[in-house]
Amino acid sequence: MSARKLAAAAAFATALAVLPSLHAPSAFAQAPQQAPGAGAASETYRLLNLFGEIFEIVRNDYVEQVPDRKLIEDAINGMLTALDPHSSFLNARSFRDMQVQTRGEFGGLGIEVTMENGLVKVVSPIDETPAARAGLRPNDLIVQLDGEPVLGLTLQEAVEKMRGPVNSPIKILIRRGDAVPFEVTLTRAVIRIQSVRSRVEGEIGYVRITSFTEQTDAGLRAAVQRIRDQLGPRFKGLVLDMRNNPGGLLDQAIAVSDAFLERGEIVSTRGRRSDEAQRFNARAGDILNGLPIVVLINGGSASASEIVAGALQDHRRAIVLGTRSFGKGSVQTIRPIGNQGAIRLTTARYFTPSGRSIQAQGIDPDIAVEAARIESTPQGPQRREADLRGALRNPQSGPQTGESAPAPAPAPGTPAENDERQQEATQDYQLSRAFDLLRGLALYNQRAN
Repeated sequence: MSARKLAAAAAFATALAVLPSLHAPSAFAQAPQQAPGAGAASETYRLLNLFGEIFEIVRNDYVEQVPDRKLIEDAINGMLTALDPHSSFLNARSFRDMQVQTRGEFGGLGIEVTMENGLVKVVSPIDETPAARAGLRPNDLIVQLDGEPVLGLTLQEAVEKMRGPVNSPIKILIRRGDAVPFEVTLTRAVIRIQSVRSRVEGEIGYVRITSFTEQTDAGLRAAVQRIRDQLGPRFKGLVLDMRNNPGGLLDQAIAVSDAFLERGEIVSTRGRRSDEAQRFNARAGDILNGLPIVVLINGGSASASEIVAGALQDHRRAIVLGTRSFGKGSVQTIRPIGNQGAIRLTTARYFTPSGRSIQAQGIDPDIAVEAARIESTPQGPQRREADLRGALRNPQSGPQTGESAPAPAPAPGTPAENDERQQEATQDYQLSRAFDLLRGLALYNQRAN
């Protein structure tokens, strides 16, 4: 082998020497000292020599000159993405972008994506972003980006193409189910995630968690306190909406679950080695003091949101309503590699308190409710008992009229806010069912006491 080929192989072996710290076998670092594993180590080095030869051929004979860094980074990324859809290499720029994203602000289109059969699959659009406003949905497949086929790109390459200067447009070709693919033009924007939003609906609190960022636990506790301050003793229950929540930080999912649980396991992670299994338990203190909870999930609820739904469901602390969740039950660890970037590596699977793995399975709701739109059925005038000639008067009605008790006052808000709530109640069947369920539970508990 030429000196240049040996140098290339040695350079790649050196680059891979970081892998023993990632719980991989330490053949690269210890092969010369371990006689029992000498055969396997020799085979490893032969394969590295093979890489060196191919690297030199591409470097010298490819139709265009390609920077050595790009070749090496693409090779590393290919190794990682071949493992599973969530492992990847992050160069220095991508690593910085990822760090900004977990803090709750970043630039782009506002979609969480994964890879499926060579195409980019939408896990969920993020609320109030260009993707959400354009109507992208979970399970949409992105076929082209600005006319360039996605097939053949890595997930990281596709994500980088979707990023760009703020206010710059990008055309995306979408395949949705069996329908004819259609094109959508999105304008890139700075994505500021307000991970927690809340409001009051009658005597029920509503909290929506759009993703799990560094501010989520604090935002949840502040939202519940605002609802409690507004409703006082009339507070009857909480709807926790995690539909289209793509997940985020594991520690925030644990903290959100802990906020509603008094005791018990929240989640466990089990990796390659049994002695590295971790269990996370709740601490005493329920911020709702036992008030009923309905958790909303759908096919866009993934990862951290599935941890919360699974923990509350297993402890029977909440009723889970909606449709089956996405089913991402693996844990990714970010390992910085000096100043060269980082790798995102799948290091464990997580399990709900009852021992369920939701990987590729998802969380099944306690009450399955498909997304639908409510339409009122027009009815003509109807005769009632009071309309009949000579009908008996109700002895409990007022002396002059048979008027019933006055209707309860609507939830406070501006006319625009009330109109928006009415429109949401008409269009969001799942949310309406959640509110109805909590009202029924509150009424039952009131009569039981």
